[in-house]
Amino acid sequence: METKKFSEEQLPEAAKILADGGLVAFPTETVYGLGANALLPEAVAQVYAVKGRPSDNPLIVHLAEAAQLANYVDNFHPAAEKLMAKFWPGPLTLIFSIKNNSMPSIVTGGLSTAAFRIPANKKTLSVIKQAQVPLVGPSANTSGKPSPTSAEHVLHDLKGKIAGVIDDGATAIGVESTVVDLSDPNKKPMILRPGAVTKEQLEAVLGSEVELDKHLVTEGEKPKAPGMKYKHYAPDTRVMMVQPENWPAALDWVKKNQVKAGVLAGPSICETARFETAAVYMYAADTVEAAAKGLFAGLRALDESIAGLEIILVAAFPEVGIGSAYMNRLKKAANQSFFQIN
Repeated sequence: METKKFSEEQLPEAAKILADGGLVAFPTETVYGLGANALLPEAVAQVYAVKGRPSDNPLIVHLAEAAQLANYVDNFHPAAEKLMAKFWPGPLTLIFSIKNNSMPSIVTGGLSTAAFRIPANKKTLSVIKQAQVPLVGPSANTSGKPSPTSAEHVLHDLKGKIAGVIDDGATAIGVESTVVDLSDPNKKPMILRPGAVTKEQLEAVLGSEVELDKHLVTEGEKPKAPGMKYKHYAPDTRVMMVQPENWPAALDWVKKNQVKAGVLAGPSICETARFETAAVYMYAADTVEAAAKGLFAGLRALDESIAGLEIILVAAFPEVGIGSAYMNRLKKAANQSFFQIN
């Protein structure tokens, strides 16, 4: 199969392919998604097959406007209206209990709930409107690997397997959306997956507490939202997290043991590390925002371009604000492993 790059003028063609059951990857502000008609089980099945994704892992449904929710949801959480008004379109996914038979079970992972969001990307919103159907949109990559933040990442993993990709350059945020569970109107909203919309921002809008689910889903459990598995987002090369105070010891360990290591960090660390390691991938700044934007691209670049790389050392950040989303992804990529001083 030839995988086409769709220009802005060719968006109607991409929309028709999606409506008819084909697969087209699309850009969002978070990562690139693998689009398919959410109402066609056979199209959704192709998403799982192409990604190699476990079928118990539910998918996020992407809409063009909030009014479309009425087709699938009739029992809204009291917090829903405020959150949608503030954060849609944007990097916030909301989980609702859905009407019986309103969504194929292959989309929901067999659950009575479904996850929805409206992405903040003009090209993708246009395509959803033109397709006139909701689209599933898991990350457009091989399941379990670092998510794609550019069209080139999509093509690396899925070229020849999907009809095309809509190229809109690098994504602005770089980590997936915040997922909030609103499936039970009688319970407090709960963050199942942290993202760019932070706990603090959600609480400021609602004027009340939002809980954070810190449970790590094991391989045998059925997740309620994407990205909840214990290990995820991982390159082939082993990943290890490094706390700020441990970088001197980590670089000394690399040098003494002649470890072929890559470093993924900001300029202050990389300027030193480049003389001690096989390669560095430098975030644009020493901020957690730059780290979140560059995490997946950096993991991919080091893993794919350096032959025989033994380990990737990655900068850890405090788990506040978007640091919660960054560390959530990094901990899973590293299988929870930190560099320890013996």
